[in-house]
Amino acid sequence: MQINKFRSLLLPLAACSIIAGSAKAEAPLSAIDWLSESISTPTSAPIALEPAISGNALPSDVAVSILGGPSLDAAGLLSSDKTGLPENLWGLGLTDDIAALITQERSDTLPALQDLLITVLVAKADAPSDSGEGGVLLLSRIDKLLQMGALNEASALLAVADSTKPELFRRAFDVALLVGSEDAACQTMQAAPNLAPTFPARIFCLARSGDWNAAALALRTGQALGYVTAEDDLLLSRFLDPDLYEDESVPDAPTHPTPLVWRLFSAIGEPLPTSNLPLAFAHAELQDTSGWKAQIEAAERLVKARALPADALLKLYSDRQPAASGGVWDRVQAVQDFEAALAKNDAALIAAALPIVWAQMVTMELEVPFAQLFAKALANHPLEGEAGKLAFRIEMLSTDYKRFAQAHISSDTEEIFIAALARGQFAGVVAPDSLGRAILPAFTAPVPSAEALVLLNQGRVGEAVLMAIDRVGRGVQGDLTGVTEGLSLLRHIGLEDVARRTALQLMLLERRG
Repeated sequence: MQINKFRSLLLPLAACSIIAGSAKAEAPLSAIDWLSESISTPTSAPIALEPAISGNALPSDVAVSILGGPSLDAAGLLSSDKTGLPENLWGLGLTDDIAALITQERSDTLPALQDLLITVLVAKADAPSDSGEGGVLLLSRIDKLLQMGALNEASALLAVADSTKPELFRRAFDVALLVGSEDAACQTMQAAPNLAPTFPARIFCLARSGDWNAAALALRTGQALGYVTAEDDLLLSRFLDPDLYEDESVPDAPTHPTPLVWRLFSAIGEPLPTSNLPLAFAHAELQDTSGWKAQIEAAERLVKARALPADALLKLYSDRQPAASGGVWDRVQAVQDFEAALAKNDAALIAAALPIVWAQMVTMELEVPFAQLFAKALANHPLEGEAGKLAFRIEMLSTDYKRFAQAHISSDTEEIFIAALARGQFAGVVAPDSLGRAILPAFTAPVPSAEALVLLNQGRVGEAVLMAIDRVGRGVQGDLTGVTEGLSLLRHIGLEDVARRTALQLMLLERRG
């Protein structure tokens, strides 16, 4: 009976090895080079890695598609009334051009623009007119979310698409490994032979299901057929029988581990630090198996990137008393002291604790998440002097900036300008500096660039939004013309709140190049 069981497992595994050998060289390129080779039958076309948008916004070719044909590229999470973006988001744009623009590298993006980018990536929208069945645009959106560490959004997007398709499941499997839901992913893999998992993935899943004998047999089979590398052999052998290797040194950690390799190292009691790994790996540190310090540091990275809610970090900060000082512990203590001052409703204590905790948040670029958490409480405890000025700035970084600005009175030129941005009222307002002089025209006489207007005339609103994000991003690095053009474009397409929050963050955050 047991022998028959092993034979039944051996046949599909051998078939997988043949597929793996023929398909490996043809695997498509991906914007995410750390994804596991867990599936051996990729079917989609490569995702372009370099932006294909030129100075001319005209499409290069006439788009042709099958009317009414299904397209994975239309998958999304948020409807038009939630995003403020049109259903025909991509207009006359071409799939490869859009995918290239999405996967483009962006650095130093302001929180408001990071939120906007995520919104574009998860929006429900009609597929581009030349969209095929391969889901190139969907894959580029998911890969960008993975790159940004937004695993919750990536997972939800995979769930509404047909994630049993090999290239989609490959990403879903890696997300599951990083968030600790690998058992469900393994069940999907075992129930869908068309996924053709590689030997390491199948061995891992057999072991997770408790079938250690079958996992060991699969490993030996993979060795015999040459489809398990020497590195995988060392790691999988230790994973399956740790006692046998108790006196041997741990295998060297790879420079670029996949989520499967990371999970295997964790399973043998040698978890790899994630601080120098792609941001998505930080999610793996949020599990209870990680230490408190590692969880906090991972949450800080993710909250800064807008890939985790701010209250998840606050919960970790408040979890227990720090047992040491310096670094992360100073941030924990500062937050706890500030919360204690708020709880006591003592203005003097709040005024004393606020500059300390704010300085800690600035060092980690967590000012906006802090404002989201505490602006309302600060508004309920009016402060005076320098503490009051700081509280006003924090309130202007919150989502309730309009309400907080209504009653604000000041003689300070910069505060007057910031309050005007929040209210949207600029009569008699003077910009306090060169950045303010770049922002002000976008709200008093907005004029999008000629290139942006070409995109909008072709209904390519999504590409225009990405252009605006990039223009303002360049403005952060010193291109003030980009600030004016980017904010003007956001307002022109009806994203007034995003434009105001972006302008406020430009003025209030130290992000200038």
